[in-house]
Amino acid sequence: MDKTFRNEVFGQACSWIKEAGDTIRAKIDAPRSIETKSNPNDLVTEMDQETEQFFAEKIKKAYPEHFLLGEEGFGDEIEELQGTVWVVDPIDGTMNFVHQKRNFAISIGIYHDGVGEIGLIYDVMDDALYTAKRGEGAYKNDHKLPQLSKERPLEQSILALNTSWMVPENPHVDHEGMQRLVKKLRSTRSYGSAALEFAYVAEGILDGYLTMTLMPWDYAAGAILVEEVGGTVSRADKGDLDLLNQTTVLASRANIYDEISDEYVQLKK
Repeated sequence: MDKTFRNEVFGQACSWIKEAGDTIRAKIDAPRSIETKSNPNDLVTEMDQETEQFFAEKIKKAYPEHFLLGEEGFGDEIEELQGTVWVVDPIDGTMNFVHQKRNFAISIGIYHDGVGEIGLIYDVMDDALYTAKRGEGAYKNDHKLPQLSKERPLEQSILALNTSWMVPENPHVDHEGMQRLVKKLRSTRSYGSAALEFAYVAEGILDGYLTMTLMPWDYAAGAILVEEVGGTVSRADKGDLDLLNQTTVLASRANIYDEISDEYVQLKK
């Protein structure tokens, strides 16, 4: 993507994400229409749908040649990452949105021919906008984020990790490896929003994030942010991420990435 055009798109995306956040804050205490999707804990509200529709209409009007890959059904049918694709999660952390009215984010990753060009994660209730443009670093509001530490060892690290992966019944990963990993770490956290967990890794207040099931809109923006501060992002087995399908994800400081994947992550076939 041409740098001048990328700057234009970046400015437009920042304006839209702030506008969408303003609307969500204004309606945060309104009665909710809540439905379930894949399971009783997979929630969607009218606010998720209205927000994605807002982005769909803005993108199509300003950039009719661009595509939208979204969670709530207002996007395009995309089978390959050709051209410019906006990967949008209108509310990442819907359960937090419903129950806590905080700890959720709007997430936008903009890719051109499969390359991440722009990443935006907006912590709506804290009015904190994390941004990144390829090759230009990452920011929290107007503050440039430093490059991640390459020295702190795994035993002094805090990892975002869903502890459900540590039980024998989970179908994705060997639980014993996860249990050993938790014992090795200084501590774990789980915020209920993949986008915010990526943002916190980029900010350096988390050292990594490991999960077995993420959709593209959950990590498209966050992967760009983490890589811009020197972190490493891939599937949990070190394979390339697949922006068109559900996948495992490991995002961390570079010096603990190999150790986590090689010594603790054993995916089930």
